[in-house]
Amino acid sequence: MTLTVEHPTAFVLSNVPARGVPVERESLVVSLDGRELPVRELDEDGLTRLHLFDADPGTVTIDYSAVVLGRAAPAAVHPLDAVVFLRPSRYVQSDTLTPFARATFPGLAGTALVRAVSSWVHDRLHYAVEATTPTGGALETLEAGAGVCRDYAHLTAALLRALDVPARLVSVYAPQLDPMDFHAVVEALVDGRWVVVDATRLAPRSGMVRMATGRDATDTAWLTNTLADIELRTLRVEATADVVLHDDPDELVALS
Repeated sequence: MTLTVEHPTAFVLSNVPARGVPVERESLVVSLDGRELPVRELDEDGLTRLHLFDADPGTVTIDYSAVVLGRAAPAAVHPLDAVVFLRPSRYVQSDTLTPFARATFPGLAGTALVRAVSSWVHDRLHYAVEATTPTGGALETLEAGAGVCRDYAHLTAALLRALDVPARLVSVYAPQLDPMDFHAVVEALVDGRWVVVDATRLAPRSGMVRMATGRDATDTAWLTNTLADIELRTLRVEATADVVLHDDPDELVALS
């Protein structure tokens, strides 16, 4: 990706595989007008790896590549997960949607509920880039009836949280995603384990690689900055697998 920076700016990247993903090799190079910048890594939550750097005015280029071999161990379930990921958050207004969710999915729980919510969001929304906004959440998506992956994920998570299923957002690399980009999905806590829910059905879940994990897009954005505005000039994302992947929407899949 390339960015135009007009004033000194601090950046946070969360575009690399999470801690625990079996990365064989990787390279992250950040440069300003061709001069490499120092980057420091921090762990946010035991899963998400953040990379911080500062840039003066100029053109910032970020190049990242990695090879992942195998699968990560299933995500651990911590006692606080059922507290943190049931709370409403900025883009996941589950408290406001509780009456609607209860009326729409009566009598369902566990796996049946997760499948029903995923199918309902898939059928209710249509994928449209022009329908999304940087500040819209689940309520706005429900009203618009359209959006991109983050909007599908926010609405899915809001409905699940409203029905007492802990749910969180995960940014992923997704081989066979069409259109190719960074991707956002939901993890739902079902029967004591985290499973992937992707109402877009645009990529096989078995090939997805975790990047950032959090309450909503606030925590999982692949790039954030402070101190000044920036302009994103170019972005190219590629994710490939060495086998053809398939997906059954009704199957419970853990994120690799």
